[in-house]
Amino acid sequence: MCCKRKVADLNNFKIIAFTHKTTDINDIGNFHIDEKDLAERLNFLKASVNAQELLYLSTCNRVEFLLSVAESLDKTFLNKFFTAFDSSWTENEINWSVENAQVYEGENALRHLFSVASSIDSLVVGEREIITQVRNAYEKCNQLNLTGDLIRLVIKRTIEVGKDVYTHTNIARNPVSVVSLAYRKLRSLNAKLDARFLIIGSGVTNTNMAKYLKKHKFTNFTIFNRTLANAETLAAELNGKAFPLSALENYTDGFDIIVTCTGAAESVITPAIYKKLVGNDKSKKIVIDLAIPNDLDAEILNNYDVNLIAINNLQEVAKENMQAREQELEACKIIIENNIQEFEQILRTRKVELAMSEVPKKVKEIREVALNEVFAKELLSMDAGSKEVLDKILQYMEKKYISVPMKMAKDILTNQK
Repeated sequence: MCCKRKVADLNNFKIIAFTHKTTDINDIGNFHIDEKDLAERLNFLKASVNAQELLYLSTCNRVEFLLSVAESLDKTFLNKFFTAFDSSWTENEINWSVENAQVYEGENALRHLFSVASSIDSLVVGEREIITQVRNAYEKCNQLNLTGDLIRLVIKRTIEVGKDVYTHTNIARNPVSVVSLAYRKLRSLNAKLDARFLIIGSGVTNTNMAKYLKKHKFTNFTIFNRTLANAETLAAELNGKAFPLSALENYTDGFDIIVTCTGAAESVITPAIYKKLVGNDKSKKIVIDLAIPNDLDAEILNNYDVNLIAINNLQEVAKENMQAREQELEACKIIIENNIQEFEQILRTRKVELAMSEVPKKVKEIREVALNEVFAKELLSMDAGSKEVLDKILQYMEKKYISVPMKMAKDILTNQK
């Protein structure tokens, strides 16, 4: 007997979140998982809390865990969750996480995620990049077999909501992104157009930053990335030079500005590496660090003259951006609430589809028994033309026996309040 598929249930949809609104950016970095450890750690985490599904979303100002799990997100569950999240954590670190986690369940979880995708919960309101980040997080976790039917439906709708908000409101008018905020800060420091840039990491954020710099006539770029091919692709676009990340510690050609954003769990620019990079140059440097956790070791700031542009010191500018878009928030919330109601109907329809998924198979079995057993003798006496007509009649009735009950069941359930 085949296993019955789990029916999607909104009550099982839960979110555990750490965002810029309630958590220091540096503390959010504690929940970053290195790319190479993602599969092992997330699969262990999912199994440890007996979750049916798990999605991990990590951006420059938030880390969120989307779960399909029957248990309530009380302190007992959260303690178990964070104990499994990092086996090296002390009791104090686990307790801090339990006390500071934002938790959402059911409809509230859906509302929160729709708000995230609409960017009204973002550090930079109106930034469209979050939709891509949500989609990429889903695709990655889906490839790792961490997600299932509920999160698939949730993410599909979430992306549609985000697009709907950007299309039908002015929330993204004159869009401001983390990249543009960082660039605005850079320009206020009077960086010269021939400044020597070291770009460390060639992911989405740094690629966008590099294109922004090129657009504004900066010309001198050297790119470092763990995968050399990706560094070479970006370098070709910028007419720059490309090196593997491992070559950073031996780079001695000097720099004026570092732009860094990698997925590393620890500092990429250590005091020892920075010492080699800067050499005997005593001039003040600019570092744009958009990574979570930070790529630049904090100790460097104590020993060198550095103008640091990082996520946490962009928050004030982001608040101004939020105020400028305040009037659009109500329109966004109306779209979100309408989509929550529609999604609940989607789930009811999905329940019908799963419940009725065995009907076609059963109808075919009945047809085969009728033809090969119950009426086998009668069929022997029929000519070819009669058999053909009978077959067409049975096929027609078979389709109706499948489609009519399905439609009736959907009409009944989707009209329930």
